[in-house]
Amino acid sequence: MLKIINLTKTFGDKCAVDDLSLHIQSGEIYGFIGHNGAGKTTTIKACCGIMDFDSGEILVDGVSIKKDPLACKSKIAYIPDNPDLYEFMTGIQYLQFVADIFKVSKQKRSQLIEKYADVFLLTQDLAQPISAYSHGMKQKLAVISALIHEPKLVIMDEPFVGLDPVAAHSLKQIMRGICDNGGAIFFSTHVLEVAEKLCDKVAIIKEGKLIKSGTMEQVRGDSSLESVFLELEEDDA
Repeated sequence: MLKIINLTKTFGDKCAVDDLSLHIQSGEIYGFIGHNGAGKTTTIKACCGIMDFDSGEILVDGVSIKKDPLACKSKIAYIPDNPDLYEFMTGIQYLQFVADIFKVSKQKRSQLIEKYADVFLLTQDLAQPISAYSHGMKQKLAVISALIHEPKLVIMDEPFVGLDPVAAHSLKQIMRGICDNGGAIFFSTHVLEVAEKLCDKVAIIKEGKLIKSGTMEQVRGDSSLESVFLELEEDDA
């Protein structure tokens, strides 16, 4: 579903992502782990076509993000860690706007908006301006807007930040449901316990370089994911 092939991105003299290769297959929840500044967000933005890169290739369902970005973006949902929404709109206006962009039918969008707004307990707030929303409410709205075109690939940057425990639990269930239906999830997180319980595969990145990747069992072995991550950090130090 998502192939990252020898991805390299520099900012001046700093190499943010250094020859990174990963393969996220259909049906997989793939966790992307690293400290602040490791290159996670840069990688994610490149995968979504938001940020250009110096060399390498990114394929979404076999299509190059560089050669046909619109075709790729039609299959992707992107949820940033700090959603930048149009605050002059109401919640429902924003969802209708996103549905229009992805050409979701009136019937389908109504069904999905009702479904996800109910799941995230946001139904009563959709008529309110987004400027009045809390950070958690904005995060929920961003999640709903990402799901209403039924994407094949969902890419998320720290998706659980700002979500209450009930909303976080609902999002985990939705993530697994997407993968059970043939989709794929690629997300970054600092919450290693969540990654350990939720992910099928995981990759650890440090200073733009891939340190370790594979199934959860391969990466953690007989230890915990937290222990492995800390050991790798100490070894590199």
